Amino acid sequence: MMTLSWGNQTVIVEFVLRGFSSILQLNISLFIMFCIFYILTISGNILIVLLVLCNHALHTPMYFFLVNLSFLEVCYTSNIVPKMLLIIIADQKTISVVGCLAQFYFFGSLAATECLLLAVMSYDRYLAICQPLRYPILMTGSLCFRLAIGSWFCCFFLTAITMVLLCRQNFCGPNEIDHFFCDFAPLIHLSCMDTSLTETVAFATSSAVTLVPFFLITMSYSCILIAILRIPSGTGRKKAFSTCSSHLTVVTVFYGTLIATYLVPSANSSQYLRKGFSLLYTILTPMFNPIIYSLRNRDIHEALKKCLSKKSDFLI
Repeated sequence: MMTLSWGNQTVIVEFVLRGFSSILQLNISLFIMFCIFYILTISGNILIVLLVLCNHALHTPMYFFLVNLSFLEVCYTSNIVPKMLLIIIADQKTISVVGCLAQFYFFGSLAATECLLLAVMSYDRYLAICQPLRYPILMTGSLCFRLAIGSWFCCFFLTAITMVLLCRQNFCGPNEIDHFFCDFAPLIHLSCMDTSLTETVAFATSSAVTLVPFFLITMSYSCILIAILRIPSGTGRKKAFSTCSSHLTVVTVFYGTLIATYLVPSANSSQYLRKGFSLLYTILTPMFNPIIYSLRNRDIHEALKKCLSKKSDFLI
């Protein structure tokens, strides 16, 4: 364990991420499984980005926000999974304090940005269904750009406030983190200083970027549901609901796993359960998002067919 002397205290300069298991056979199976998930996540989200960028018919607000979400998922998983794979297969469990704090910063910022992007996407669906005639006027390209940039900047800035306070903490042991990545709770428990201010600020900022977007999403879909129920024909109701069903599914999965992870008891007996829930929103949700958005989406299907036909014509 690498340490530095700080007055009468020994300050830790690296942590040990315990990961999942010390059983070699289980680690090999986990490595293969997570590696496949990671490849599918990266390829699926990059495919969505390329399809939207290369197809002019998909240059609409909904797909603009979807590109932002897919790009975020690539960054999100790449921040956590490569190090996790090294922990599993190469037994490289150590991570510097600076590296751990950087991982937490990007994890927190990207997770918060996803919350805001999902809220922005729900607002887009609200305008499309509840204000269809005014939608092209209201949801302009400049507004889409401002909403997206605002979501990224706001979350990275708010997380930076917590990071400034967290960087002022001294970590003096033990240096083991019983997790597969650097999360806030295990980090703050290793501090040997007063953490009340850091925890208060972290709670306030995390509540702002999770609960406020969740409230906006709930309000948007309440209005959408009322608007859909007012449509006289069953075909019209089905068509209107299909335009937001994919987004609603992603919101349900993301917030469901997020809430379950941070509401389970913090006792040692539940640590494996916490890791399992963490896997859902760090690996499985980003992998399934491209599938959910493209499964019943005719525009994505048509764009993929055009892309494949152009590739086959080029090969011929």
